[in-house]
Amino acid sequence: MKDEEIVGLFWKRSERAVEETQNKYERYCTYISRNILGNDQDAEECVNEALNAAWNSIPPQKPGNFKAYIGKLTREISISRWRQNHAAKRFTGEFAASLDEIEEIAVDDDFVTDVQKEQVSKSISDFLRTLPETERIMLIRRYWYGDSIKSICERFDFSEGKVKVGLQRTRQKLKKYLMKEGWIT
Repeated sequence: MKDEEIVGLFWKRSERAVEETQNKYERYCTYISRNILGNDQDAEECVNEALNAAWNSIPPQKPGNFKAYIGKLTREISISRWRQNHAAKRFTGEFAASLDEIEEIAVDDDFVTDVQKEQVSKSISDFLRTLPETERIMLIRRYWYGDSIKSICERFDFSEGKVKVGLQRTRQKLKKYLMKEGWIT
């Protein structure tokens, strides 16, 4: 079933929308969540919460890219669960490492409106379109999907050093871009 049809089912309040979303995107969402949480049971719960969040947000939302929308819901819920699981603990693991890497260029959520968040997202998307394909994919795999450095090395048949340096340089480019756009100082 096409994404537009699934969104249409949500708008009609048909429970089939959740079933179709699960059939089409459960593996995708589970992959995102498992990379963040490192735990199959928590990942499954977060995917179910994301399906519920989609049910509760469509309508009024009408996502143009449903796959990105359900992925974003899954990612936000998984990050929230990860923070709950690690409250008052020293963060460890791949996801914690990726947070540390990207922290210096993060836009503070507490000080931006929903409209500004959309504008920041658009700025980041515009930046990603300027990158060579390999750089873009490495950045997305690491910071959107939460892939480990090792899995990125295997995907591209690169050394660990090459991946780390490549990600560092791309983060620096993104930081300069976001500074130029006025999103960070």
